[in-house]
Amino acid sequence: MAKILIISFLFFQASFFNTPKTVLNFDIILNNKVVGSLESTRMKKDGLTHYQSSTNIETRLIKDILVNYKYDVIFNSKILKMAAVHITINKKPHAETLTQWTGTHYQVSKDDYGVKTLKDAITFSTIQLYFKEPVNIKSCYSEQDGSFNTIVPMGNHSYKKINSKGKENIYYYKHGILKKVTIDGGLISFEMIAREP
Repeated sequence: MAKILIISFLFFQASFFNTPKTVLNFDIILNNKVVGSLESTRMKKDGLTHYQSSTNIETRLIKDILVNYKYDVIFNSKILKMAAVHITINKKPHAETLTQWTGTHYQVSKDDYGVKTLKDAITFSTIQLYFKEPVNIKSCYSEQDGSFNTIVPMGNHSYKKINSKGKENIYYYKHGILKKVTIDGGLISFEMIAREP
């Protein structure tokens, strides 16, 4: 009997802490043309929630441009533990940001600008916007910028995210699922449209 209880507990624990991977795919649209894609994943393993995102954009402005964004983000008990962002343009390093929880605070290093400290717990970050409608959430941590963005509800399940430079992205949800994002990219603006499974 004790063996059955132990085996049942181990099975329950393994199934509780390890869940299947959720994969979301989006097309990136510029001037009514697909110029790239974004794939974002979420998986729970050993009590941690792992998020990854990879974005590839290939377009031509004055010359051909190939942009790649890679995000690796880990949450532990709803608190950000680590976030790493690597951005390349035409296969050359463009930007890197690393956020790490030390046990008492976060250390954020961005490119070659040194390390800054954040003391407030980070409970919601940008990558989570792909997986969760931000109902009653007023800000999110930008893994790319190492700063907090404001989230403003606009009604009808849409939300404006305003970054530290004042640029605005708008997220549109249906039944709690992200369907579309309009992105203010500075020189260019584009959309991300969810692919149907």
